[in-house]
Amino acid sequence: MYGVVSASRIIGEAVVNRENEDLGKIHELVIDAKEGRLAYAVLSFGGFMGVGNKLFALPWSALEFASTENKLILNVDKEKLKAAPGFDSAAKWPDFADRTWGDSIHSYYGYDPYWKR
Repeated sequence: MYGVVSASRIIGEAVVNRENEDLGKIHELVIDAKEGRLAYAVLSFGGFMGVGNKLFALPWSALEFASTENKLILNVDKEKLKAAPGFDSAAKWPDFADRTWGDSIHSYYGYDPYWKR
């Protein structure tokens, strides 16, 4: 079980769903410096050998650490992830501070935004 862990240990970590389907790897972590908390994990998914991957911002609360393996679990169907709003690593990234955008991402994955809890 993880407790306090460095960001470098999470970046690159495998992500699976409850069916143990591979959903990709953690590409980046986004910190809300004003609130002093981890806000989003950016998941890299799709493509072939790192080419053509799409990035997805996930509410940090949507992920949990697997108890027996070094991987994260995202409770979402692979098809729902494929249809999720994503972005390209070379394109302009979303404005993670935009609460309207954040509301839509949290809603898509079925979580309350951390700033409303």
